[in-house]
Amino acid sequence: MIEHLPYCGAPPNPGALLTRFNIDPILIIALGLLLWAHLQLARNSRARSFALGGWLVAAVAFISPLCALSVSLFAARIAQHMVLLLIAAPMIAMAWPKRAINGGTWPLWLSAVFFLCALWFWHMPRPYDATFDSSYIYWAMHLTLFGSAILLWRELLQHRRASIADVLAVAMVSSMQMSLLGAVLTLASRPLYFWHLTTTSAWGYTPLQDQQLGGVIMWVPGMVLFLWASIRSLRRLWTAFDGVESA
Repeated sequence: MIEHLPYCGAPPNPGALLTRFNIDPILIIALGLLLWAHLQLARNSRARSFALGGWLVAAVAFISPLCALSVSLFAARIAQHMVLLLIAAPMIAMAWPKRAINGGTWPLWLSAVFFLCALWFWHMPRPYDATFDSSYIYWAMHLTLFGSAILLWRELLQHRRASIADVLAVAMVSSMQMSLLGAVLTLASRPLYFWHLTTTSAWGYTPLQDQQLGGVIMWVPGMVLFLWASIRSLRRLWTAFDGVESA
C-alpha cells in the first residue's frame, strides 16, 4: 500500500513506537521561532507562561511518537488534532495580544466559520487520505486547522462583555458542529478512510473500531471545552453585574 513515506514516516510497530520521535529540523526551528516571537509579543508573565505552555504542547503533538502513531491509527490522528485544537490553541490564544476593539462581532463569527470549514474539510475521506500522499497537504491541513482554532479561541476568550451573547452562540455552534462530526465518525457503519484499511491490525483494532474511537475522542472533549468557554463568559457577565450592584 505504501509507495512512499508520509510526513511522519512509515506506520510504526507497537514495540518500536517510543523510539519514533519526529526530529525534523525545519519543524523544530519553526516552532522555536514561533515561541520566541510570541514571547516577544507577550506583555506580562502570565501571557508568557501561556505562550510557553501552548507552544510546548504543540511541540509534543508534532514531535512526540504521537506523530508516527497517527500514520497507523485514525484515533491517534484525531488525538493529535484535539491536543492542538483544544489544548495548545486556547493557551496560545490567551497569550496573544488583544485586538483593537472596533465594536463589531464579525471577527468572532468569521473565525467560527473558518474553523468549521477547516475541521469538516480535512476530516472528509479524500482530503484526509491526501495528507498521507504529500507533506505539503499534510501541513496545509495542520496550518488551517491549528490557525483557525487559535483565531476562534482568541475571540472566545478575549472579548468585550457586550459581545457575550455572540460568544455564547458561537461557542454553542462550534461545540455542536464538532460533536456532530464526532458522532458521524462514531456511528458510521463502515470505515471511511482508505489509508487506514491496512494500518490498524497491528494495534488490535479493525479500521471501523479505530474510526469509532477517533470519533469519540473528537465528540466528548470538544463539547466539554466549548462548554467551559461559555461558562467562563457567563462568569464574567455575572461578575460585572455583581460589581454594579455592589456599587
